[in-house]
Amino acid sequence: MVVYDSFSRQKVELPSPPGPIRMYVCGPTVYQRIHIGNARPFVVSMWMRAWFHERGYEVKLVENITDINDKIYEAAARQQMASAALAEQSARSYVEDTDDLGLGRPDVEPRATEAIPEIVALIGDLIDCGLAYESGGDVYFRVPAYPDYGSLSGAQPDDMIAQEPSELKEDPRDFALWKATKPHEDTRWDSPWGPGRPGWHIECSAMAEKHLGPEFELHGGGLDLRFPHHENELAQSRGAGRPFARFWAHNGMLQLADEKMSKSVGNIVSLREVLDTYGREAILIFFLGGHYRGPLDYSGEAMEAAQAQAEGFRNAFRGAAEQPAAGWEAFGAALDDDFNTQAALAVLHEWRAAGQLELLLRGLSLFGLGSLAEQESAPEEVVELASRRHEARGRGEFEEADRLRQEVEAAGWQVRDKPDGFDLVPL
Repeated sequence: MVVYDSFSRQKVELPSPPGPIRMYVCGPTVYQRIHIGNARPFVVSMWMRAWFHERGYEVKLVENITDINDKIYEAAARQQMASAALAEQSARSYVEDTDDLGLGRPDVEPRATEAIPEIVALIGDLIDCGLAYESGGDVYFRVPAYPDYGSLSGAQPDDMIAQEPSELKEDPRDFALWKATKPHEDTRWDSPWGPGRPGWHIECSAMAEKHLGPEFELHGGGLDLRFPHHENELAQSRGAGRPFARFWAHNGMLQLADEKMSKSVGNIVSLREVLDTYGREAILIFFLGGHYRGPLDYSGEAMEAAQAQAEGFRNAFRGAAEQPAAGWEAFGAALDDDFNTQAALAVLHEWRAAGQLELLLRGLSLFGLGSLAEQESAPEEVVELASRRHEARGRGEFEEADRLRQEVEAAGWQVRDKPDGFDLVPL
């Protein structure tokens, strides 16, 4: 199986099963409900875990929740509430919303607030080896002292300078590992450098090592995190002597009106809104339709098309006879080649058209879409209306049959006539 490694800029062969695949994926910073774009790394990582399990790997997926961050303090101040309360409220909403995607949970979902001792210890190691220094209660990473800085993202000096302006830095390219408490910040932790809280980047380095060890196979997250977040993670961990991630897999961004969906820009559609409007199955099929590394255009039309595909798959399981299976090879080959869900989705449609229901159900289930094979039973009162309609049609009373059909549809069901009776399917 191969994946595209963002570090080497080429496809690389993963170790053969049944060896381990330990994955760390950057989750959200929780200060409001996540948008549909934030859901993409969650969905991709859960699908990858399912496929790795299918291929026989021993998989452990760690996906963090960032509950200490400048954005949380700022949002809490605007809402006049405690930052810890806002983070907890937003974290609960994140879990509730992603639960409703029906993909299960990562194996571990650590929070930054649970890793303060590990964060402080890692910063201490960086100070001891000369890659970090204390200044005014802050601690900074010495970017010029780490020659490989920029190797993941290709960052240029001007990009580095723009990270975090501060007069306390030795060099404008340096970034914060620990930040002294500011007057507006209502949470703080003790450290050898005084009360404060961790910088964003050091949190993930510490959480990844805490739950996966100093070296692991795969690091994922959104492409927008490659710089500075992932670049800084890599510098911190390798600078402190940890091998860290062997390979990097970044997912592309969702775009709304040709612009990256972003909370800071304000052009967002919440995951909860999309779930309530289109349903989880349409969301999953929408994500399947784009290769995880590429951008994906979100629109109402795209979601309606995904809904139609979901209905097409559901219809395949309604009264169809099973046809002989033609094989799993094309589907497996698509996912083994850098997790090409576009190609896998095309195979699923081929199986649907050919009536190969056993293969179709197996493939859909890998993506959390096995529910499309489940046939919902209509309430008794709807069955009674449909039966009366069927009898009216048999007597030639077509106006009465049409009236009863409208009652059935008003109840959320559709009657489909068959030579020997009828079927009821939800609208």
